[in-house]
Amino acid sequence: MLEACTEEVGAAGCALSMVGATGAHEPIVAVGEHCEELEELQFTLGQGPGVDAAVDDGMVLATDLAHERARRRWPVFAPAAAARGLRALFAFPVAAGAARVGILDVYRREPGDLGAADLATALAFADAMLVVVLDERGLVRSGTDQSRIGVLPERRAEVHQAAGMVSVQLGVGVSEALVRLRAYAYAHDRRLAEVAADVVARRLRFAPDRRGMTDTTSGNGMIDAPPNSDHDQPEGGA
Repeated sequence: MLEACTEEVGAAGCALSMVGATGAHEPIVAVGEHCEELEELQFTLGQGPGVDAAVDDGMVLATDLAHERARRRWPVFAPAAAARGLRALFAFPVAAGAARVGILDVYRREPGDLGAADLATALAFADAMLVVVLDERGLVRSGTDQSRIGVLPERRAEVHQAAGMVSVQLGVGVSEALVRLRAYAYAHDRRLAEVAADVVARRLRFAPDRRGMTDTTSGNGMIDAPPNSDHDQPEGGA
């Protein structure tokens, strides 16, 4: 279905994310060059049109991610997307009544509005995605690449497993542990999934230091550089 949406609206790619009870935006599946990477970046930074659509009342239409206005609103994500040649991102809630269960992100290489016809088409796909979200087997029936379906949920589960481990290591709640993981990934210019894999494999361990910050050690006890205090909270929120 994501491939069909991409083709119908002339997009560079599309992505589907889930929205948790707290409004957390987590990537599930993406198609199109750089789209998976940018979906994960939104999740890592806690900023971007998809993140805003997960907590706001309606769709978020970013018509030019290279514009100063977009850079002010999403100071890390917008330049990263523009640098990868994706200039516009349109985020549509996937909702059942007032209950928001997911977000459909539509990426375009050219800046500008979707236009009335493509906007209506994207909204129709967002409505159709509700069936996919509520019925996991719908992903297979829709023709979506099954190899893609398996990868992102596995990574998502690994991130949460890593957050649980960091929670124990630091003696903090799981939500705070996830913030620490995001901060570490951002400060070290790494993907969140890679950092989570290192934590789960015990190649990376978080431990509180005497200043109340976070030191990280590898599995062999060697000290890795702790995140800079300026990055304890990624720019744009958790």
